Amino acid sequence: MPSVTVVAGEGERWVTVDAAVSNDLFYPDFVPVKLDNISVIAPDGSVGKPENGATLKTRSVFDVNLAQQGTYRIANVNEGLSARWGERPAPGSKPPADPKASGSLRSVTVEELPTKIPTGAKNVEITETLSRIETFITNGEPTPVKPTGKGLELVPSTHPNDLFAGEEARFQLQLDGKPAADLDVLIVRGATRYRNAQDEIRVTSDANGEFSVTWPEPGMYWLQARAQDKNTSVKEANARRLSYVATLEVLPQ
Repeated sequence: MPSVTVVAGEGERWVTVDAAVSNDLFYPDFVPVKLDNISVIAPDGSVGKPENGATLKTRSVFDVNLAQQGTYRIANVNEGLSARWGERPAPGSKPPADPKASGSLRSVTVEELPTKIPTGAKNVEITETLSRIETFITNGEPTPVKPTGKGLELVPSTHPNDLFAGEEARFQLQLDGKPAADLDVLIVRGATRYRNAQDEIRVTSDANGEFSVTWPEPGMYWLQARAQDKNTSVKEANARRLSYVATLEVLPQ
């Protein structure tokens, strides 16, 4: 979550970003996000890294230098493999006699995979995972947000730094650069710890991957979508799971 999403003025402009895994939206209370995979994509398409990064107990913090005019894309992209093998007993039934006969792995590389799965393991299922978590910060006039064409992405018709309460915003979901139809989108306003209901907004992308949302009130919002297919880039994988999350700020009119 950036300290601010829109700035203006000449000279050096800095924004501080918090990154954390938390139980309540935008309140760091669990573990920090690692800074290794965070990229800062400038308006001209050049890719940089966070500056002045620090990893604390429940959050990571870093600065972004907005040296260019336009829209910056701050992204945390993770690729990996997960696996599981062995028997999967039904709920309430006895576990396998040999506890090593079944197991699971998360976030392993292709190189690590052969050494992590036991020899002779049965019913092996390997899944390729690709996740993108991002936010947007604009210095001066907004510039277009261009998709990378890889994984699940948000392609905004309404600029992500031009969102206002009571107004409709339109977006498109793309999967590997193509429209992603019939995907469920979850949108939740932050400050969930201060209300009893989540007040979720749920929409579904249409045949062209497009959807719209009218923001009920100002604040920081969490937007999430997920997809699954068999278009793996790793031959060992049986399926691919993709996820997308954006942090968006909605301003009062």
